Amino acid sequence: MDLDAFRMLLTPTGRGALDEAVRILADGADPVAAASALRRGHPADLAAAALTQASLRRRAEAKFGPDAAVMYFTPHGLEQATRPEVAAHRATRIRAAGIRVGGEPAGGPAVLDVCCGIGGDLLALARAGCAVDAVDLDPLTVEVARANAAALGLSSLAVVRTGDAALADPGGYGLLFADPARRGARGRTFDPMAYSPTWPVVLDLVARAPAACLKVAPGIPYEFIPEGAEAEWVSYRGEVKEAAIWTGMGAGGRRATLLPAGVTLTASGAEAETGPVSRYLYEPDGAAVRAHLVAEVAALVSGRLVDPQIAYITSDRLVRTEWASCYEVTDVMPFSLKQLRAALRERRVGAVTIKKRGSAVDVERLRKDLRLSGDNSLVIVLTRIGERPFALLCQPMTSADA
Repeated sequence: MDLDAFRMLLTPTGRGALDEAVRILADGADPVAAASALRRGHPADLAAAALTQASLRRRAEAKFGPDAAVMYFTPHGLEQATRPEVAAHRATRIRAAGIRVGGEPAGGPAVLDVCCGIGGDLLALARAGCAVDAVDLDPLTVEVARANAAALGLSSLAVVRTGDAALADPGGYGLLFADPARRGARGRTFDPMAYSPTWPVVLDLVARAPAACLKVAPGIPYEFIPEGAEAEWVSYRGEVKEAAIWTGMGAGGRRATLLPAGVTLTASGAEAETGPVSRYLYEPDGAAVRAHLVAEVAALVSGRLVDPQIAYITSDRLVRTEWASCYEVTDVMPFSLKQLRAALRERRVGAVTIKKRGSAVDVERLRKDLRLSGDNSLVIVLTRIGERPFALLCQPMTSADA
């Protein structure tokens, strides 16, 4: 979709074509039939743009919920956009920190949002009451973000313009929000030096801002986190979505946050002991693992590490916590395909969930080699204890068990 085609969608005729495209796809028409039906009443380029947008809205429902029905998207923009729950969490933190909001005097917009994309964080900031001046290098993306702010009634708090983030001046704002692009010609990149803008440019912007929040990939190397900054890893429904680096807000160190529960864990200086596998095994949430807060999770369950280098915790106690999944250990055995297969056959296990940390075993090949048969199920945990590989046979515990 090009800029002119997208702008056509914002006209009364274009909105009519988009509404029609949404109805056609909702009726289950295949792409060819949908295109033919829409072209009977609209020019080919408008029909194509409407169908593309209708298809993107359907895909966006899983991430944006009801808002997707009125929002606009690009394929990359939808993929890279922050989940609303995560964006709302950050916006709430920014609002609570006293960043100036719309209607308050002095200094212009409260937040400068560079690399705003289609507006995922922009919309959350505006909904939290922050006035936002947003910038993106791509004119089509800017037009989409602007249309989203209008569609959700947030235009009075959100100004979106085309511009180079590297040339932005964050000094006149309460906070800089930056979401550098992490996708190049070869796909997604995990190297901050390959971000756009590059990491040195981003850090220069941060240095000139009174406060900043940088959205980064969860796997960002620790050496890229500025000294004195807070690094926060966010997990949504058990999956680590992203990390954020905060500066100038009186915080530092490491933080893990679980959504939608809204609970947070910070470094306490806890140190976890190491010991043999007990009755229960705890698997910490990925946000706690990324934030190096496994010892803090161990303290919550009165546990110890199975191995000092691996994020599995064992305990004699069954403790209910959002910070870890819990399993009851039924067997602990040195890893051997023959021994493991015999144990599963004896227990008539026909379905397994295989988890691993510190193991080089190919999970899918192991699943085939086990030749499962039976009505029972269990969890196999593959790990290393010291220098030896082990298999732990477990049953998952639910919150009702605690």
